[in-house]
Amino acid sequence: MKKYEIMYIIRPNLEEATRKALIEELSDIFKAHDSTVVKVSEWGLRELAYEIQKLTKGFYVVLDVEATEEARAEFDRVIRLKEDVLRYLIINDVR
Repeated sequence: MKKYEIMYIIRPNLEEATRKALIEELSDIFKAHDSTVVKVSEWGLRELAYEIQKLTKGFYVVLDVEATEEARAEFDRVIRLKEDVLRYLIINDVR
């Protein structure tokens, strides 16, 4: 398994319960594919560096995971379909 750091930005206008459910759903993808979510960091609402879909703020979430290639690919597939996720980035963690 490889280590990954994943950051994604959620729409700022989501209700807290909906946002928590989305974060849990995305984390569960790894658990369902024999991978481990080491840490979930919710950075909170922050200014975006540039406007995305006419929004200037977003809710930042960072995941540290140890995942199989299948789990990473499934996460990539699912997060692309989520309209409430503005942007995401998956990085191989070599720390």
